[in-house]
Amino acid sequence: MGAGRASQCDCEVAVDGHSLTLEDLERVARHGWRAVLAPAARLGLEASRRTVEDLIDREEAVYGVTTGFGKFAEVVISRDQTEELQRNLIMSHAAAVGPPFREDVVRGIMLLRANALASGHSGVRPAVVELLLEMLNRGVHPVIPQQGSLGASGDLAPLAHMSLVVVGMGEAVFDGRVMPGADALAAVGLSPLTLGAKEGLALINGTQAMTATTGLAWTDASRLARVADVAAALTVEACRGIPAAYDQRVHALRPHPGQVEVAANLRTLLAGSGFTTSSGEIRVQDPYTLRCTPQVHGAVRDSLDHIRRVLEIEINAVTDNPLVFEGGEVISGGNFHGQPVAIAADLLAIAAADLAVISERRIERLVNPQLSGLPAFLTRYPGLHSGFMLAQYTAASLVSENKVLAHPASVDSIPSSANQEDHVSMGTTAARKAASVVANVSWVLGIELMCAAQALEMRAETLGEAGTLREAETEGCSPSLLSTRRLGAGTGPAYRVVRAAIPSWDEDRVLHPDLEAARGLAAGTALLYAVERVVGPL
Repeated sequence: MGAGRASQCDCEVAVDGHSLTLEDLERVARHGWRAVLAPAARLGLEASRRTVEDLIDREEAVYGVTTGFGKFAEVVISRDQTEELQRNLIMSHAAAVGPPFREDVVRGIMLLRANALASGHSGVRPAVVELLLEMLNRGVHPVIPQQGSLGASGDLAPLAHMSLVVVGMGEAVFDGRVMPGADALAAVGLSPLTLGAKEGLALINGTQAMTATTGLAWTDASRLARVADVAAALTVEACRGIPAAYDQRVHALRPHPGQVEVAANLRTLLAGSGFTTSSGEIRVQDPYTLRCTPQVHGAVRDSLDHIRRVLEIEINAVTDNPLVFEGGEVISGGNFHGQPVAIAADLLAIAAADLAVISERRIERLVNPQLSGLPAFLTRYPGLHSGFMLAQYTAASLVSENKVLAHPASVDSIPSSANQEDHVSMGTTAARKAASVVANVSWVLGIELMCAAQALEMRAETLGEAGTLREAETEGCSPSLLSTRRLGAGTGPAYRVVRAAIPSWDEDRVLHPDLEAARGLAAGTALLYAVERVVGPL
């Protein structure tokens, strides 16, 4: 979906505060699904709002409702100052800096904040949630700078920038243009809100910036984990690896779920391959980057499963403060603290980074003639042509960058608000780093796919079958053209997709377009679709 455009999809996600999934997050954030308030959630919102209004009528001292915020919690605010208090809160907390979040992240933030409010424990009117959802559905996307959140009272600064547009201030992107928030609302027939008691605080007190960023990065990483198995299988064939290491009996003795799953994937992908070997045929055992792929990729998968559990709780959590309960009770707690998401985001960065670490070492094995037995840097004219020399450089650079980015943010803390907020999560910093790591991993895995396809062709040549591989692995070819050394059940389709996007490297050419195409294969769906259509889900 283009920047600033209204939803073009007729599909809908019901927002009720408790049933959102990570798949729903991606559907709305990236694929233009509409988000609508569930009727039952409207009833809950109305009930909790009545509770807040009763408190105001009784002039009770309740944090954020009839008092100031943070260190000013002891300052009582009169009823006639309520609207000014909420507006001042939004303006003063809109203190984020730096480049803005991508559109899909902004859409995710809006969806998740609306979902949290829809639970009916924040005391806001249905109109607040409905305006957020209509902005989302009509393509009004607030400009939200990425830096400035401590992740303690949630993502105060980023959410304040989102909320500025709700009250007709700030900036938004609509139809590809940045404009004043009030103009963007008017362009789609919406009007800003005048916030009542508690509503400004409810809009900004939550973990939605870190959770949307981490959730979308998790979605990308989960796909890359499947792509990594495909890339590894192609490299195993190019290196004439020994698939006995993936025997199910081996992995049954150490039954981590991810390890067992990856070993099964490799067996499936390599089934029927004429390029793999048995122990003792060429070597007794493979190096770790081939032999231990199930153990490494599997650990990543297990980590992703844990992160998913954390995120699925968080996207349906109430992270506001104070919380409104049936019977009129209002309780101040700490659900806004981002530590669960911060640790999950750090784990995501670490796990994803290791997919690239082992992939880069497999790339080195492909391009290094001392390790592969193939022409140096996979060029047929060494010296005159450099081949994939710099492709490995790029992969190594990204891997090293990821090592820096994978340093945890969640172990850091710095006090704020006159030491009232004396422990913070740094969850949004962790989330932003994780997203950067995941993006880098897509480049590295793309490079491995590109190098493995080239290496397989050269391996076929060393086996005296020059030219047969590219002919044999073309859709619709005659059986008489098939090489006796066929690619595996899953690696064959993968090779064809790579070659459809990236021609064989016969002579040096500008490498960057091929890197872009390779990253697109790793980050996209075409490669996985082609493989899984044949072998089933990985």
